[in-house]
Amino acid sequence: MNDLRITGVSKAYGRGNPDRAPVLDGLDLTVPGGALAAVLGPSGCGKTTLLRIIAGFLRADAGTVRVGGRTLTAPGVHLPPESRRIGIVPQEGALFPHLSVARNIAFGLSGLDRGKRRDRMEQMLELVGLRGYGDRMPHELSGGQQQRIALARALAPEPALVLLDEPFNALDSALRAGVRADVRAALRATGATGVLVTHDQQEALSTADLVAVVRDGRVAQCGTPQEVYHHPADPWVARFVGDTVLLACTTDDGTASTALGRLPLATPSGGRRDGTVLLRPEQLRLTESAGAVQGTVTDVVFYGHDAMVTVSVDGLGDPVGIRVTGPVSVRPGQRTGVRITGEATLHEAPSARHLDTSPAT
Repeated sequence: MNDLRITGVSKAYGRGNPDRAPVLDGLDLTVPGGALAAVLGPSGCGKTTLLRIIAGFLRADAGTVRVGGRTLTAPGVHLPPESRRIGIVPQEGALFPHLSVARNIAFGLSGLDRGKRRDRMEQMLELVGLRGYGDRMPHELSGGQQQRIALARALAPEPALVLLDEPFNALDSALRAGVRADVRAALRATGATGVLVTHDQQEALSTADLVAVVRDGRVAQCGTPQEVYHHPADPWVARFVGDTVLLACTTDDGTASTALGRLPLATPSGGRRDGTVLLRPEQLRLTESAGAVQGTVTDVVFYGHDAMVTVSVDGLGDPVGIRVTGPVSVRPGQRTGVRITGEATLHEAPSARHLDTSPAT
């Protein structure tokens, strides 16, 4: 299988400067063969540097990169990009404007005779849902079609690994979901291992089999989208991958006592201790129950498929956000009850107790 194994990769810019800060600092990442991993992180965390090292465009200062057991990068080893069997889908497709769609796809198939090149090109067009488009020029395609052709070009030589460098950035929101689904389906159909670099949390969670959250040049957490979202490694990861409610708590007997009541813990903690529990806004509910914690609605933001209702809870310094699906029956200034559903995730440090209601960046 074409698994990707990155071990201890480091990279710093500014040769000769003893105080240079590393962009990558001993990063480790394993992607099973045939899986699509999203490398997610804020600007400057090292995502693009990692991609360029995997592709062979940059030399690592330390560490190893192996694909399918084949060493691409190691101390004293640096295979050139053309020898790595890696396909790349850059931002905005980057098709050759003077070549037809067919010739773009066949560009990396110089080792095949004309008939086999033609057959492979037709297979790739079929795979990405653009059969019959071979004679068109890139400027005759929509943005989404250009990205699918870029993927077909990357897959045509049957690479061991496909790297996708924020390939959906130039697409409008109406196209992104469809093109993401097409890309994922094409990768699965060929069995190629994929690495998607993105700063878009929704894109990573909805597209990838694994999500690796990068912070300060290292992987802060790697897991399935469900694991990273529901059981983040720390409050920073929690805030980065979505809206978050963090509450100071005291734990005892597998539950946590908070300003919103006593909550069951996803992983019970033995003994009595202080900490912070994490909840997602969809775990909070508005209620008219007389026994519920009370508060005042301060804001309602409607998104179409749901709404975020902000409530200033009595006795809690900072407001909490509650994600509401369906019709919203409350308005600012109205009193309401708040209750919690599901389990909370415990973090030991009682460092935060508020909702980060700003969009994740």
